[in-house]
This record gives sequence, structure tokens and C-alpha cells, in this order.
Amino acid sequence: MILKTTIRFIAVLICLPVLSQETSPSEKFWNTLQSHCGKAYEGSLVLPEGDEAFSGKKLVMHVRACDTDEIKIPFYVGDDKSRTWVLTMNEGIITLKHDHRHEDGTEDDVNLYGGTASNEGKPEIQFFPADVHTQKIIPGAATNVWWITIDESTFTYNLKRLGTDRIFKVAMDLTKPIATPDAPWGWEE
Repeated sequence: MILKTTIRFIAVLICLPVLSQETSPSEKFWNTLQSHCGKAYEGSLVLPEGDEAFSGKKLVMHVRACDTDEIKIPFYVGDDKSRTWVLTMNEGIITLKHDHRHEDGTEDDVNLYGGTASNEGKPEIQFFPADVHTQKIIPGAATNVWWITIDESTFTYNLKRLGTDRIFKVAMDLTKPIATPDAPWGWEE
């Protein structure tokens, strides 16, 4: 009896490290996003309807660069290749930044704004409230909250400026990969 109890105890101890290494919600989100690395998808503007900068233009995201702790997703609006969503993972928490470039590759004056998730979120959604850097370079964006959703069929990028009517949403169709576009502005081929 003592031998059986000892063997069970040892088996439990051996399994404990495996149990404690459960994948966090943010890691599940990250892994899902990384599964699309190298692929491009077309989408559409959901909100606001009739937005002059986005309506009627071809919208494409390209999950172009994936590292262990960084994913870069250029977002093309028609012929405009100035935008890249940059997600980084640090100790289980994801940060979203917006890298904006001019056609010659130089940084826009308003660059690398965004925020860091306040927790691990959920496997299908991550929220990014505006950070201090964003508030300094875009004072009106101090109440911005961005969020990204992802499931088997759709990726959405969303923005809400709390306390205002400002809202933005694009949805990308993950069921139909398209040909990968040329490099965004400021990237080498």
C-alpha cells in the first residue's frame, strides 16, 4: 500500500510542472495570429459607413513578419502602404503600436502610438487602452481603446474613442487568403 501511494505521489509531482504551464489567453491569441504568418487577406470597412479615407478602397492586411515576441501586420488602404500594426508580447501581455511611414520610408510625425493590454485578455480578443506616449503625441486620443478580435474566419481591428462618437472597425476575411502584396513603405523587399 505504501509503495502504491508513493508511486501515485511521484506521478502527481511529475505532472505538476505540465499543469502549471497551461497556455494563457494572450498566448492562445498570439498563436492563432501567428498561424496566419505570411498570409494576406482582404476585408472591408464596417464602421463608420462612408468614411472618406477608407470607403470604396481595397483593404488588405498582410501578416508579414512573425518572431517569438513581435508580429508586424502591414495594413494597406488602396495604394496607401503607410500603416503597419506592430504587436509585441512581453511576459504574457500584448502591446499594439501603429507604425506610420511616408512613401520614402521615413517615419510620420505621429508614429508608434497605441497601448498595452491591462491583462491577458481572452483567446479571441485583446484590448489596448491608449498609453502615455499616445496621449502626448495625440492629446485627443487619450481615451482611445483599440481591440483586435480573431477567430477561424474573421480578424477585426477596432477603435473607440471613449466619450466621443469616434468609432472605427475593419473586418478581414480569413477564409480566403489572397496574393501577398508588395512591401509596405519603409520595408526592404
